[in-house]
Amino acid sequence: MDPVKKSLISLHFTVVLLGATGLFSKIIPLSAIDITFGRSIIACIMLVAIVKITGRRLSLYSAKDYMVALVLGLLMTAHWVTYFAAMQYSSVSVGMIALFTFPVITVLLEPFFEKIRLVWQDLLSALIVLCGIGLLIPEVSLSNDTTLGIMIGVVSAILYAFRNLIHRKHFSHYSGAHAMAYQTLVIFVCLSFFSSDQLYEADQHTYIWLFVLGTALTAFPHALIAASLRHLRAKTFSLVACMQPFWGTIMAIIILNEQPNWQTLLGGIMIVSAAIYETYNAQKLHGK
Repeated sequence: MDPVKKSLISLHFTVVLLGATGLFSKIIPLSAIDITFGRSIIACIMLVAIVKITGRRLSLYSAKDYMVALVLGLLMTAHWVTYFAAMQYSSVSVGMIALFTFPVITVLLEPFFEKIRLVWQDLLSALIVLCGIGLLIPEVSLSNDTTLGIMIGVVSAILYAFRNLIHRKHFSHYSGAHAMAYQTLVIFVCLSFFSSDQLYEADQHTYIWLFVLGTALTAFPHALIAASLRHLRAKTFSLVACMQPFWGTIMAIIILNEQPNWQTLLGGIMIVSAAIYETYNAQKLHGK
């Protein structure tokens, strides 16, 4: 199968898995830092195992690559913590939607990384996504926790946009599992200074949920994401990944009994439409 088409298929599947991660901000009774710390430990072990099983060496090629891995890991540390914090302050749907301002940020930043020009279709797709996000966010006051959650989510979006762009430009020559193994290692080391006793005193069910989060919903999908960025532009990933809040909202309705309004449904349709267009446009650009 063509590498671009294969990357697009795996990307859509990955987005469904990542859509479920937001639920764990409510299911796991720990702080955002503790959830991220536990997630990073399990994911790092699994990703290192994947690298070893596939016969690749764990070491990087140069000192510069180690510095890039450190920067990527620091960005992912802040991104993951703010991601869970945004949903804990607000709701799964609102937190994920706030995060997904990152496609708009990515479209605007990518020309500075890739030395390409913005075209009107990029801006139109970004505008559609932004309008969809605007419809999904409820009316809130600045003193409301939901507002704080949205603000934290936007910060998380900025961090994620920079991480994706730097990864593609300076680190895409490594496999997905290899790249994420180093990033989760940095997360583990950073947060080892900030984790609380609640993590070590948690019950068995909490550890089971952390294991699921760290393996099926972190190690596997993030390895696929890093691999897909080798064949797709960061803009393509960003806009296709806009389906994540849609899937997250659907799962939040079923599992957490969240009740979206008509704005949520309309905004979800707009976001998915932009993602479908971007997927088609990426295939067209590659002659497929």
